[in-house]
Amino acid sequence: MSAVILSGKVYAEKLKAEAKVKLDALVAKTGIKPGLTVIIVGEDPASQVYVRNKHRTCEEMGINSQVVNLPQDISKEELIANIEKLNNDTAVHGILLQLPLPKALQQYESEILYKIIPEKDVDGFHPVNVGKLSIGEKCMVPCTPLGCIKMLELAGIDIDGKNAVVIGRSNIVGKPMANLLLARNATVTVCHSHTKNLAQIAASADILIAAVGRPEFVTADMVKEGAAVIDVGINRIAPKKLVGDVDFASVSEKAGFITPVPGGVGLLTIAMLMQNTVEAAQAQLIKE
Repeated sequence: MSAVILSGKVYAEKLKAEAKVKLDALVAKTGIKPGLTVIIVGEDPASQVYVRNKHRTCEEMGINSQVVNLPQDISKEELIANIEKLNNDTAVHGILLQLPLPKALQQYESEILYKIIPEKDVDGFHPVNVGKLSIGEKCMVPCTPLGCIKMLELAGIDIDGKNAVVIGRSNIVGKPMANLLLARNATVTVCHSHTKNLAQIAASADILIAAVGRPEFVTADMVKEGAAVIDVGINRIAPKKLVGDVDFASVSEKAGFITPVPGGVGLLTIAMLMQNTVEAAQAQLIKE
């Protein structure tokens, strides 16, 4: 058996087209384009690439895009001051702080992220958005797990009643992923570095989400025949070689569906950022 490869490009284009319809309707009604500002601190090469991709997609969509480049040695207080300025700027509807921060600021990461007001928090990291997600209220949802859900839905993979296993418990992917699956009536198990019999648990999953940050960690013996395998990981193992958290070669011979790396979930992450920006602008500009 060879798995169906779920192309991130195909699904991302569909989701961006849906967001574009909402964007055009919003602009027609208000005369205002949604605005997204990305803050990047320092010169991390991978972050620079990600930010360029986001900026390019905004321009393609018709979203006003601004990139704020801040020096590597900026103080916590100066960074927060920049965020608060954007919070008060009515032309900015979404704010994204590119991670990782420089080492000197990483200990303050949560404190800094929480300074972005919830209605402009298009990454869905603010405690207000996290709390609303956990109790099923409308909120800004983290882009990567939301992209995973959209991919499953667009591929026609039923989530209701399925056994879902999430490998990884980060605040960015693992935990919100579990909440999104629960909201769609999956039975969810979250595995992590202290999980016993992890391979056995993973092999019970109808839907397996790998978000552990370890190259090719998930092997074929950890996958149920015919399972849907969503690979969130992106790991550079050579100057020009990226791999996911799943051993694609072996797992693709056993799974029913699988996402590639690159060309998989990452493209949907950006599409969901566009959607979140449009929805944030809509909420701010049209008071119901």
